[in-house]
Amino acid sequence: MMLSTRNAFGTFLTELAAEHPEVFVMSADFTKSTGLAKFKEQFPQQFLTTGIAEQNMIALASGVASEGHNVFASSFASFLATRCYEQIKINLGYMQHNVKLVGIASGLGVSFQGNTHYGLDDVSLMRAIPGMTIVVPSDCTEVAKATIALVNYNGPAYLRLVGEGFIPIVNTDDYEFIIGKGIVKREGTDVLMIANGTMVNQSLKVAEELDKEGISVAVVNMHTVKPLDTELINKMIPEKKLVVTAEEGQINGGLASAVAEHLAYLGNAPKMLRFGVQDIFPHAGSYQYLLQQCGLDVESIKKSIIDNIE
Repeated sequence: MMLSTRNAFGTFLTELAAEHPEVFVMSADFTKSTGLAKFKEQFPQQFLTTGIAEQNMIALASGVASEGHNVFASSFASFLATRCYEQIKINLGYMQHNVKLVGIASGLGVSFQGNTHYGLDDVSLMRAIPGMTIVVPSDCTEVAKATIALVNYNGPAYLRLVGEGFIPIVNTDDYEFIIGKGIVKREGTDVLMIANGTMVNQSLKVAEELDKEGISVAVVNMHTVKPLDTELINKMIPEKKLVVTAEEGQINGGLASAVAEHLAYLGNAPKMLRFGVQDIFPHAGSYQYLLQQCGLDVESIKKSIIDNIE
């Protein structure tokens, strides 16, 4: 079964708004595609469409937040991260205003729309802003849990909705979602795979395939890139032969960089492999073609791990 992460976000935020009148929502002309049409209908006094003017939206969001509101501001990730980076850095980061950015169409999911619309460097940019929390859910269940957590979180944050409009279900059982705390999806003895977003599902598939090769893989859903759950990494890493990160975005500055920076302090950490967009502008095409081009398909990840495990 496949569900839309965008609609999941809008649906659950609408449900929460009745009990949280402090929530205020802004959209840069993406009301329907973010599932916020019902929110606009039910809570018109708590909603504002700014048009395709993300820089103005961030300035407005900062002002509304300064009056005590918990603001959610949404647009394409590629536009939020780059077009209004200065506004985000100053109005949210420096001023620490309670604004939650929601980047839709992150990663490669918009396929044929090309590099003007791919949200690939958004995590890298947001990580560089002091005090910015970054959450990357793995499926619609986690989108709902992340939305609930962010409604109850005070401070600037970035919610990254990655992948195609419809993504597979990863979390079939209920679980506790805590910002800053990763989740062990699978135990293993040989390889530690740390992933988020769509790559959690890919990593679980890779782990199943490697089982057939006699390689035992642990998979961690690191849904929060910042703050990174270094305590969990320290717990999972002993006696592993290889550490692997997987993300649907640029490896430079993203999850891979966050994990590598931590491993560098450990001294004798295992060898590390990084799967993501490898410092390129991908050629536009179908989503599956883009994953293969970037080495993010199951077979490519599996082969690379086999070739590199000690």
